[in-house]
Amino acid sequence: MKTNVHVKTPAPLTHGGVRAARISPEAQLRRSVLATLLWEDQFYEDGQTIAGRIQMLAQQVAPAKVAALAVEAREQQHLRHVPLLLARALARTGGALAGDTIARVIQRPDELGEFLSLYWDGKRTPLAKQVKRGLALAFGKFDAYQLAKWNRADAAIKLRDVLFLTHAKPKDESQAAVWKQLVDGTLPAPDTWEVALSGGADKHATWTRLLTEGKLGYLALLRNLRNMEQAGVDKALVRQAILARKGADKVLPFRFIAAAKAAPSFEPALDQALIASIASARPFTGTTALLVDVSGSMDAKLSVKSDLTRMDAAAALAAVFPGETEVFTFSSRVVQVPARKGMAGVEAIIRSQPHSNTALAEAVGVINAKGGYDRLVVITDEQATTGGIPEPVAPKAYMINVASHQNGVGYGRWTHLDGFSENVLRWMAELEQLTG
Repeated sequence: MKTNVHVKTPAPLTHGGVRAARISPEAQLRRSVLATLLWEDQFYEDGQTIAGRIQMLAQQVAPAKVAALAVEAREQQHLRHVPLLLARALARTGGALAGDTIARVIQRPDELGEFLSLYWDGKRTPLAKQVKRGLALAFGKFDAYQLAKWNRADAAIKLRDVLFLTHAKPKDESQAAVWKQLVDGTLPAPDTWEVALSGGADKHATWTRLLTEGKLGYLALLRNLRNMEQAGVDKALVRQAILARKGADKVLPFRFIAAAKAAPSFEPALDQALIASIASARPFTGTTALLVDVSGSMDAKLSVKSDLTRMDAAAALAAVFPGETEVFTFSSRVVQVPARKGMAGVEAIIRSQPHSNTALAEAVGVINAKGGYDRLVVITDEQATTGGIPEPVAPKAYMINVASHQNGVGYGRWTHLDGFSENVLRWMAELEQLTG
């Protein structure tokens, strides 16, 4: 006689060994995607593990939701690699939706080849119909300057290869002429700082000209402040470009911190530019308690080439939060810090206490006991080392996850968000406007 034996699935745990929340595959996919710089190792997990989990979960979630997440990751969180991985997963299940998503998330010419590298994963196979369509639509978005800028001779998959593989059709004679130049190798060299300096141009003159003519992207500006300083470029001109914030809407807040570390003399201008992001945001009503994780795991680098950490990203979010705030940090204990905006706020958070354990439960308990807040916002990697996270007392409560670890604790009555872009703050503001 057969008997049915029910085997209870063990509860998921955080990497700190605390019981984590059980969540749907869609929620798991969101937490794995929206706070990841794909392929980069984190404190508890390596990049390959995270990428593998994303691909597995994408097969368990409805294609329309995977497509929406890919677009959100690219257009709101300003992530570049992980949307391509989601689009690759859609190519298996998404039908026409896959082609539309590929075309939308590819926003730079070099991403065409990067997507194909993911699609083939070391073994070339014929392209599916929707993959061809999506790549062809994406290819048609780029002008001569963009194609020339990213037409690299050392690329594993060259732009002309993509053109031949997809059989893209030019929209007019002008585009057809540009594509012929691409195929023939006669595209004019783009006017970029990389091309100018690699050709031996004078550094001072090149930086000055590009700044004066407004031809330097904002991220390139932030990344090259030290180079401009060493080349003797007029600091007033550089500061003017920083404060103009042309293209700054696509730059994540922690990039300003990186720029200030590399070129401290420009920190006052960078501070103003960072704070300017608050000016365009609607202030939150009432008083907000910001609780920022400064535990040891938050010291993990954002990427192998970066000097910045998850803590920098968390502190930057707290430092641009609009409205009346009280700021606390937690590790082994809870410390209140001055509620400063910009660089001063970041510095106060990071230096507030030793970076040790993740006593999240105790920290929430402290804020609950204080009471009187209209909302509680916790910015953390959710890897608590003590269990029993209490329900929040504040009427509105948010758990912002800035890491991609598999399991977390911030669910239940918490509104859970993932990512380290200031867009999570805009999402919160829109939600409160809708719900009151």
